[in-house]
Amino acid sequence: MTDHALRLLRQDRRLAELAAFPFDFDLDRAAHGHVEEVRLASGGPLETVAGDDTGGTYFVCADGSVLYADSEGAAGIIGSSVDEALELVIGLPGWRGYARLSPDDGEEKILVCVAETEDEIRECYGIDEERAELRAALGFPERSPVELVGRLRAALLRTEPDFVLLNADEGCAYDLLGPVGPPLWETVLAAGRTHLARLREGDPTAWRDVAEDPVRRRITLRAAQFDRAEGDLELLRHLLRHETRSSMTDELRLAAVLVGLHGDTGDLPLLLEVRETDFDTACGLGGVPEPGASADELRQWARELDESMVGTDPSDEPVSTWTDLARDQGMTDLARVTLIRELDSIVMDQSRLRRPGAPHTLATAPLSGLARDFEELGDLPQALRAQRLYAALQETAWDRASARHTLARLEREAGRLPQAVDSLAAVRDALATPGDDSLRHWQRVNLGRFITEEHYRLTLALADAGRPEKARALLTAADAVLGELSDNAAKGVRELAERTAARVREVD
Repeated sequence: MTDHALRLLRQDRRLAELAAFPFDFDLDRAAHGHVEEVRLASGGPLETVAGDDTGGTYFVCADGSVLYADSEGAAGIIGSSVDEALELVIGLPGWRGYARLSPDDGEEKILVCVAETEDEIRECYGIDEERAELRAALGFPERSPVELVGRLRAALLRTEPDFVLLNADEGCAYDLLGPVGPPLWETVLAAGRTHLARLREGDPTAWRDVAEDPVRRRITLRAAQFDRAEGDLELLRHLLRHETRSSMTDELRLAAVLVGLHGDTGDLPLLLEVRETDFDTACGLGGVPEPGASADELRQWARELDESMVGTDPSDEPVSTWTDLARDQGMTDLARVTLIRELDSIVMDQSRLRRPGAPHTLATAPLSGLARDFEELGDLPQALRAQRLYAALQETAWDRASARHTLARLEREAGRLPQAVDSLAAVRDALATPGDDSLRHWQRVNLGRFITEEHYRLTLALADAGRPEKARALLTAADAVLGELSDNAAKGVRELAERTAARVREVD
């Protein structure tokens, strides 16, 4: 498809007016932009080409796809080109009401739904002659509503992960305008299921390639977790032996459990050998029955771990399990979008962080985990969102100082220097007036050294950014914090302090 029809609309005022009314694709509204600043989560470009009378906006993406965003916070792809999108809005003037329809609903239901909507439109103004004129002028064929609904659904399903729209200021994602695609775990496990099938067939190439590749091995073990078969014992042993190369991983524990569930006491030497691989595996696989244990004891050990730490339902797994595996398979945008929606859900409902046994306290570790995940993905704006909320929810002085220190580092790395200065000021406030005794030894531990180093790194960034006054002020604060460190803690900071002071003198 091309943008041939868009060029015709721009060249012919009569056609542009027809598109604007009654089909609500108004080129003139492009000049006003969307109701708020937006951007794609993928970082791709957006061009505003039209709007409608409800505050919705039509954007063209880098590949020519048209993204529609309404004024209520929902968005979705409606065509692979402007021409395709125009065919849709002309052929289905009530298309926004059909976003949840599917060809699976059947021709009768679709036609009834479309007829009801268009009859309501005709009570106010005509669409039939106008549609025929516009179709003829733009060279569009007459397509059935059923076909157009099918094309709309296919387009909407392409929205994630490449075309997810974000509020540019807050970073939260727009809701999906149409149907939700398959859960992340299903996409992540697809390759693992293929590998598992090949292993079960006895494919010698697969036995070598899957076992030798850490990512293939992990996703194959995950596939075996949710598709268990009596004949899998030998391939599970094979994967378990190779997974020891990665030391203690969740998949190593999984492999050990799946082997143990078969209750073959001949596997006890293997399990004990795996447990003794290193200190981490010895801790992670503690409780493995000793030689001489019965089959029932082996199964009992595996069953208890299975119930407490493994399980058979992929939807019960932490979202990080699937985002990590998605990222490892190169599905970076899919992982990012899933993490953004996870963060959005916490931002909108912080009660999700309540501890089950202590509902009046919050478990904030998921936020710091999200911040780390976003940072590893190179998405500093989202990392900042997560870390900012994490810092705001900390209760002890130590946790506040540590969280604000990390926030300052992320802000510096994102080029948000004034915000980083404010965050470090909050750190110093926590050190000066902690309100509890959690920071009583900060001068002698790594936290004190890390805080001091960040003061000097931000001072250097301010100097390099041509902000000498701010740099001098922060250098004074950095020197004061350094002066409170113990001799041992200060040793590793003095060279950075001297280099920073020289740089500030240079810019002066």
